[in-house]
Amino acid sequence: MRPKAIGLFSGAGGLDIGLELAGFDVVVALDFDHDSCETLRKNFPNTAVLEGDIQDIPTSSILEAGKLKEGELDLLAGGPPCQPFSKSAFWNGSKGIDDPRAVTLKEYVRVLSETQPKAFLLENVFGLAYKNNSEAMDFLLDGFEELGYHAHYKVLNTANYGVPQTRERLIIVGVRKEFKPFVFPEQTHRAKNEETNLFTEQLPLHVTAAEAFEGLTHKWEEVPDELKVRGKWGHLLKDIPAGENYLFYTEKRDHPRPLFKWRSRYWTFLLKLSPDRPSWTIQAQPGPYVGPFHWENRRLTLAERKRIQTFPDDFVFIGKRGSVQRQIGNAVPAKFGQVLAKEILRQVIDRPFSYPKAIRKIHRPKILVAC
Repeated sequence: MRPKAIGLFSGAGGLDIGLELAGFDVVVALDFDHDSCETLRKNFPNTAVLEGDIQDIPTSSILEAGKLKEGELDLLAGGPPCQPFSKSAFWNGSKGIDDPRAVTLKEYVRVLSETQPKAFLLENVFGLAYKNNSEAMDFLLDGFEELGYHAHYKVLNTANYGVPQTRERLIIVGVRKEFKPFVFPEQTHRAKNEETNLFTEQLPLHVTAAEAFEGLTHKWEEVPDELKVRGKWGHLLKDIPAGENYLFYTEKRDHPRPLFKWRSRYWTFLLKLSPDRPSWTIQAQPGPYVGPFHWENRRLTLAERKRIQTFPDDFVFIGKRGSVQRQIGNAVPAKFGQVLAKEILRQVIDRPFSYPKAIRKIHRPKILVAC
């Protein structure tokens, strides 16, 4: 029998795909977005999909949907959406753990305390590890400790694990204290110019965007309108070299007719993919000039976005174009989820374990009472 997992804040199911590929059965997936839930229902026919705000869904309902009792779950996984801890939020004066949007972290801990799985996996923006967000990290780590888990965290780059995308994420893996400490998997790929040691010099190079797009052919006589980049700045894209952005048009880059000041825009402004390196992070809600764009001076197709996020080619997204864009951009790359889930399976789930009854009756952590 395959071990059981529950996915919280599943979105389109990128992490859930990884769990399934690693050997878990995702028995429940939960999200508040209707289109995302329809996408989950379409692609995960054997998973109970719960649609709604997690604050309104009791843990008993989640366990009932998965036909589980407290203590029978193997893995709780999910990436709580946490805008207050993003890089942009840092510059815009985020309130951190006191931000109302940070409630998703508290709800994750609440469900963890009431399901008591063998292990948990929490994925989030790397900004959560910033010093200015120490209160949020302390909240999490203290809560995990009181619930009987050793939590191990690390910022990982998905490109180092075979994903054709540089995407840094904070990963927290917690295991019951009865298990040995969790060890994060070693990287499997390296950057072309990365300083190497005896181990890393044997690794294959990062998967490039061109390699990711292999086999995707287009027979357009003309680029479709929805893929064209128009407007005030769209015509500038064609002159930007592959792998560069708006900085090409600055005085510091010796452009004869500079249009922008140095670092006056976000890095993603007029950002163009290079076929010889991984993609930059796929955006969930890009503006009209926010990349990455294709080196052919157009927007990426749905098939190309799926390849960058390592979704299966036959994966079906439900919703209009903007909704699908958001679902893909917010997803955990499926291959990255698979790598992490395999290690959890190997180090924790496949090991003999007798669930201690005393821990099953643990009180809710005090830190949650005031939330």
